[in-house]
Amino acid sequence: MEQNRLPSRPSSAPSPHMQQPPLFASPSSLIVGGHAALNAPSHGMSCDSWTEVKSGTNEVVSVSEDALMSSTNKSNPKIDTPSRATDSMIASVVQDAANLVHVGLHSRLIQDNDEVFNSKDAQIKQDIIRMIAQYLGDEGFNAAKMTLLDESNVKSTEREELGLDVKRIKKCILDGDWPEIDRICSKPIVKNQKAFLYAMYKQQYLEYIEHHEIQKAFTHLNKRLKPLEHYQTTPQEFKDICYLLTSKSVQDVPSFKNWEGIGPSREKLVDLFQIMVDSDTSNRQSAVSYIPPNRLLTLLRQAVTYQLEFSRYHPRVAPKISTLLHNFEPVVIPNAVHKTFVGHKGNVKCVNFIGELGKQIISGSIDNKCHIWDTESAQCVGVLDGHSSSVWDVASNKAGSFAASASGDGTVKIWDVGRLNCSTTLKVSSSDVYSVEYHPGSNHLVTGGYDNIVRLIDIERGVVVKTFSGHSLSVTKAIFNPIGNLIVSASKDSTIKFFDIVSGLCIKTITSHLGEVTSVEMSSNGTMLLSSSKDNSNRLWDTRTAHSIRKFKGHQNTSKNFVRAGFAGEALVIGGSEDSLVHVWDLDKGTLLSRLSGHGGIAYSAVWNSSQSLICSCSDDRTLKTWWFDPSKPVLTHY
Repeated sequence: MEQNRLPSRPSSAPSPHMQQPPLFASPSSLIVGGHAALNAPSHGMSCDSWTEVKSGTNEVVSVSEDALMSSTNKSNPKIDTPSRATDSMIASVVQDAANLVHVGLHSRLIQDNDEVFNSKDAQIKQDIIRMIAQYLGDEGFNAAKMTLLDESNVKSTEREELGLDVKRIKKCILDGDWPEIDRICSKPIVKNQKAFLYAMYKQQYLEYIEHHEIQKAFTHLNKRLKPLEHYQTTPQEFKDICYLLTSKSVQDVPSFKNWEGIGPSREKLVDLFQIMVDSDTSNRQSAVSYIPPNRLLTLLRQAVTYQLEFSRYHPRVAPKISTLLHNFEPVVIPNAVHKTFVGHKGNVKCVNFIGELGKQIISGSIDNKCHIWDTESAQCVGVLDGHSSSVWDVASNKAGSFAASASGDGTVKIWDVGRLNCSTTLKVSSSDVYSVEYHPGSNHLVTGGYDNIVRLIDIERGVVVKTFSGHSLSVTKAIFNPIGNLIVSASKDSTIKFFDIVSGLCIKTITSHLGEVTSVEMSSNGTMLLSSSKDNSNRLWDTRTAHSIRKFKGHQNTSKNFVRAGFAGEALVIGGSEDSLVHVWDLDKGTLLSRLSGHGGIAYSAVWNSSQSLICSCSDDRTLKTWWFDPSKPVLTHY
């Protein structure tokens, strides 16, 4: 397999991050906490002066550069002073911080599910197509509009299906095929037309009387006509219908003295049915044919407003939405401990938010147990006991219904999050399993471990469906790309490998790290890869060229298993460190923005959840911590 040492990415090459910008690609979208920070000099200003912006105010105070550097170096002499190239980014950060409001989490009484909005519903599909067609017409794309309507063929298909049902019902009425009519009556075209059902059942009843089938008539009267009695055409009609059970002919009662017989009455029923169909079709067309002006844009504005409203942080100045391809996520730089989670009996090696909403957290420890925690209260919801050795990694599916844990006992356990029990135990290896990750489709897992092998596992069948070889030492982390067609693995052999999930072949190898690679994580759009290594660096890679884009430094990762890093939204990188601090870097610049202090031992990992706007970290001190933005704290926390 190819293992070429790849050159660093030329500095002049555009970042893939910029080719596919996030919601706020500009650094000005960064939201940080604080009450004072750097504001870079604008063009024409002297570089000997800086400005200080106080959080929550528009007051700008002049501060000398020397005093600022002195203050920064006193707090931590190891921190690099921001370069001129990053000054404007820092200024934008502070400006947004001054306009930040923390509103907390909103309670959501209605959950998003198919009962509320079923995208597969035929009427919903038609509405979507018609709104798109309206938008195309409004924008002048009339040819595209007509093509869409022709290809979707929504209206003509509906009319064809309705026409076939109408013909079938008419034929059954004229033929007296009442069993078939009963079957068709379950369709919307008939079942909601109670007056017509009454007329049809009345016709069937009169025919039973005409044929002297009294027992059938009596059963039909009680089963079909009685529930629809209030649809009788005259106040006396239903009484006369009942009296017919003792009569010799249909014409013996006043209500039906002019009854013309079976054939003519069936024809009249067909005419009544056609009138009903025409009226119903006209009503439905008038109800759905009107589309309010700019309907698609109105719904998009509502969706954007909803995302803004349900964000934990609200900017005082409404942001300008520049893309609809990503959800609104204000880039929050946490600067303070939000909650501390206490309960493990040994150091906590791994942590992850459960599901996309992140209302719960799962952690794994060398005490052989996993804990599930409530994110907001920091209370332990349950202890998952079953492993006989350390838990090295944890993961969950997108829905948050199941979680997986990888252990030194060679197994992966699948946990039912709601019931807090083990639903499946997978014997993966005879040695430590260091990594577990869910496939985007949630039906498979990928694992890696001490035996150098990457495995793809079918969860439902509980079997290994494919193995991926090539690493010469332990696999420390294995993940899927967002599409789910590639597996990326990190190893103690200092390499990163890309495997095709179908063929099982290694299609790319990165060999640039000088130490064990302890973690890998893919960006949400799949164009960037973040790796952590014991060469004391985190690196960002272009996944298309395998070139290194930039390094993130300032932390310590040289000896402990396993210090990991990850993305925090579209603009930040976060990671653990052997110095017990959680580090926060700017993704585009590589600048170390903050060091978060609070743990009493090695910070092994830090993970981000956009729904909660929180970082969660795990440590050698046996605790987890969540980190949030506190407006009363300094902007950039350099301890």
